[in-house]
Amino acid sequence: MLDMVKQETERIDSRFLEPACGDGNFLAEVLRRKLDVVGKRYGKSQLEYERYAFVAVSSVYGVDIMQDNVEECRERLFREIDRTYTSRFKNDAKEEFRAVIRYVLSVNILCGDALTLTDTVGDPIVFPEWSLVSGNKVKRRDYTFASLLDKVEAQPTFDMVEDFDVDKDDPDKIVPTPICEYPLMNYLEVVKDE
Repeated sequence: MLDMVKQETERIDSRFLEPACGDGNFLAEVLRRKLDVVGKRYGKSQLEYERYAFVAVSSVYGVDIMQDNVEECRERLFREIDRTYTSRFKNDAKEEFRAVIRYVLSVNILCGDALTLTDTVGDPIVFPEWSLVSGNKVKRRDYTFASLLDKVEAQPTFDMVEDFDVDKDDPDKIVPTPICEYPLMNYLEVVKDE
């Protein structure tokens, strides 16, 4: 199936969401392919490798209704990056980088119901969007899952309309508004922002 979207798996920043991620079979293969690209392009520099491996991991999202599946998926994805990272940089591999990867996986792979778009307590599922802006600086914006799916009913209420912006180039295209925006920060410091 991934071969059908091969070009997207080779784009480090291309986002993938698995709405029933289970233990991460699909997402692990997506991440493996992205990390192969990171290794080929940036493998000679640890700083560059870490930066773009962060981008690769931060572009993978999942939801599952079973908490044990979510935990197993997170661990599986972490093992995939840790294996490639450690084999490449051995004793120079940094725990700080590993902690950032664990954090990103904890907010990108969530327990919830993709059909109702809610988490285990009934709150809206919220995903962060991570964007590498300049050098090591990353911008985080949080969106509800519903807003990303463009779940506007036929006759929206005023509250629903306020949650969206209209794309000036394409007036029929609705652009979701983030529910939270974080200041620019070094990607190695995203853990400290929580």
